[in-house]
Amino acid sequence: MIAVKVENIVASTTFADKLDLDAIAHSLEDAEYEPEQFPGLVYRLKNPKTATLLFRSGKANCTGAKNLEDVRKTIDIIAGKLRKMGVDVYKNKDLEMVVQNMVAIADLGSELNLNEVAMGLGLENIEYEPEQFPGLVYRIKEPKVAMLLFGSGKIVCTGGRKAEDVSIAVEKLSKELNSLGLLR
Repeated sequence: MIAVKVENIVASTTFADKLDLDAIAHSLEDAEYEPEQFPGLVYRLKNPKTATLLFRSGKANCTGAKNLEDVRKTIDIIAGKLRKMGVDVYKNKDLEMVVQNMVAIADLGSELNLNEVAMGLGLENIEYEPEQFPGLVYRIKEPKVAMLLFGSGKIVCTGGRKAEDVSIAVEKLSKELNSLGLLR
């Protein structure tokens, strides 16, 4: 089993029917809100180390967490702060957390010849332009993820919604490369 390390989780939730971002920006220390630049308010937490984008619609996106517990903790902390300001926040049980994307890294433990990998995996499944970018992009349909493969054997996997998806994808890739004789 190849070790897979989650580096970032992007998750969404809805705190309320609507949010007054101007009032929140004035009440929340360290909130960043510049509506001329971007329609959302950015609120960063130090523990867990995350950033959350809050929108007038009441929706929010949390990014930077490395595990689902930290996403939940971030949502709970922000919900608590909004409630203290008098915002009519949904009850915690109704604060649904939907993972939109996970970014994870893995190491195949072997250098790769990306030209051979590109040919072996089939040009219809990959994007590889070494003059533009040093990695090869490999997309698989099930689970639906994209993997960046580098000559060092390191992989960045994105698009998964569960850690298991990422692990399954990396194992599939490893087996496929092994069967093609491309792992040394």
